Amino acid sequence: MVQGSIVTAQPMKKTSKIMLLRIVCICMIGAVASSPARAEEIVGESPHFVTSAQCIACHSRLLTPSGDDVSIGFDWRATMMANSARDPYWHAAVRREVMDHPAAQAAIEDKCSTCHMPMARFDTVAAGGRGGVFANLPAAAPGHALAADGVSCTVCHQIAAEGLGEHASFDGGFTIAVSAERPIFGPHDVDAGRQSVMRSAARFTPSASTHLQQSELCATCHTLYTNALDAAGAVIGTLPEQVPYQEWLHSEYRTTQSCQSCHMPEVAAEVAISSVLGQPRPRVSQHTFRGGNSFMLGILNKYRGELGVTALSQELDAAIRETKDYLGSQTAAVAITSTERVGSTLEFDVAVTSAAGHKLPTAYPSRRVWLHVLVSDGAGAVLFESGALQADGAIVGNDNDADAAAFEPHYDEIRSAAQVQIYESIMADQRGEVTTGLLHGVRYIKDNRLLPLGFDKATAAADVAVQGTAATDANFAAGGDRVRYRLDLGAAPRGELRIAAELLYQTIGYRWAANLRGYEAAETQRFARYYADSAADSAVPLARATATNAR
Repeated sequence: MVQGSIVTAQPMKKTSKIMLLRIVCICMIGAVASSPARAEEIVGESPHFVTSAQCIACHSRLLTPSGDDVSIGFDWRATMMANSARDPYWHAAVRREVMDHPAAQAAIEDKCSTCHMPMARFDTVAAGGRGGVFANLPAAAPGHALAADGVSCTVCHQIAAEGLGEHASFDGGFTIAVSAERPIFGPHDVDAGRQSVMRSAARFTPSASTHLQQSELCATCHTLYTNALDAAGAVIGTLPEQVPYQEWLHSEYRTTQSCQSCHMPEVAAEVAISSVLGQPRPRVSQHTFRGGNSFMLGILNKYRGELGVTALSQELDAAIRETKDYLGSQTAAVAITSTERVGSTLEFDVAVTSAAGHKLPTAYPSRRVWLHVLVSDGAGAVLFESGALQADGAIVGNDNDADAAAFEPHYDEIRSAAQVQIYESIMADQRGEVTTGLLHGVRYIKDNRLLPLGFDKATAAADVAVQGTAATDANFAAGGDRVRYRLDLGAAPRGELRIAAELLYQTIGYRWAANLRGYEAAETQRFARYYADSAADSAVPLARATATNAR
C-alpha cells in the first residue's frame, strides 16, 4: 500500500523529521493567511483561484488510524503537478519551439501555459489577454504566485463535469465552473456547517461530484494535439503528441481502472480530509500523483534554489523513492525463457510484460523503455551486452543517440551487440526526417511502445496506432513483447553461462536533451547543464530477470 510520500517493500510511516518540518510549515502558512496586508501578495488571490498555501492550512496534519501521514497539500507539493511551471525541461522545450517558430511565439506560449500555468493563464484570458510562459516564470516575476503554483488545488477541483471526454475538452479545454457560489468539487457530501467554514476560509462552496475520480478529467490536459508549422508559420499537419487517455480507451482497463486509481491510490482506511472539523471519509485519494518522473523530481530537488521549489527536500526525496518503488514493482515484468546452446551459438527469448493501463512509456515522446541484456561466463567475464547506458544518458548501440538523423529499428530477433530493443516513439517532419521539435513533427515513423492488455493493433485508431515493423511483429501484441536473442559467442565457452535482462526507463532520452544544446538561450543551456550533471542516474529499472545455461 502506498503510504504518504514513502513506499518501500513493507509499509513504512513518514519519518518524524518530515512531520515536524510540516508542522512548522503549517504554522508559517497560518501566519501568512491570517495577515490581511500580506495574504493577497503571498497566498495569491485572483477572481477565480487561490494558491495551495491557502488550502494547505486546513488540508494537512491528516493521519490514518495507523499513524501514516496522508496530508493532501504536502503530498501534492512534491509532485510534478505542483512543479509544472518550474519544470526546467519544459522551459527549455518551449524556448526551443519559439526559436524555431518565432512568428508563432504568442500562440505557443498561450497553448503551453494552459496546462503548466493554468491559473495565471485562465485569469489572463478571462481579462481578454493571452497566456504567457517566460514573463510568468518565478525568476522573472517572483510575485506571480498563481503561475508558480502550477496545477494547483483550485484548478482541478473547479473543473466542471460538462463536456469531459469530448474532443473539445482536450488540449487544455477544461471548463472552470465560475459562478457566484464558486463551487469546488469533491466526491464527498459536505454539510452546511462545514460548507460555511470553507466559504469563510477560501470563498469556495464544497459541492459533491464524482467526476473528479474519472479519467476524462485527466484527459483534458494529458491529451495534446500539436500543429506542425512550416517556415512561414502555416499549419501543415497535426500530431497526437500525447494521448494516454485514448490508449487507455483502447485497452481492457477502461472498464476496470481509472487514471486516478493508479496515480492517486486510495487510503485503505477511513481518514479525515481536513484537520479543521474533519470527519473520517472512505476511499480518500492520496494526492501523491505517482508517475514515472523521478528524474525530474531529482533535478528539482538538486537545483531547488534556482528553480524556486517550495516542497521540502525531504518530501522530494520521499516522492523519488515512492516513484522508483512504484515503477520497479507495478509497471512491468521480464522473463528469460527457451535458452539453448549449440556450439558457439546461444539462443534465448526475453519476454516483456506490461502492467500499465496505457502504452509503456506513454505521453511526452522524449520517454523510452529498453532492454539491457548481458551474457557472462562463470568467471564473470562479459561475452555479450546490448543496451548499456552511458554516463551521458545515451544507450550503447542506439542509432538515434549516435546520429540525430537516424533511429533504432524495432527487432523481433537480435543477433549482435549493435542492436538494442528500444520501446519508443520517433517523430518525423514533413520531409520524413527524424525530429525532436514538436512543431516540426507531422507523424510517427516508429511507435513500438509496449501495449496495454486488450489493445488490438488491427483496430487501433490512427492516433494510437503502432508504427513501423512492430505492426507486423506477431510477438509484439497486447500486454507485451517477446524478443529472440541468437548470439554467436565465438570460442564456444564451456561451463555455465549467466544471462541477465533488465527493462530500463528514461523520462528524457539522450537525443531530446542533446538537441537543445544548439539553441543559445538561457533555458536551453541551463537544462543541458542539468542533464549533463544527472544523466548517469537517468535510467530507472522497471524489471529484472536472470537465467543460467550450463554445459
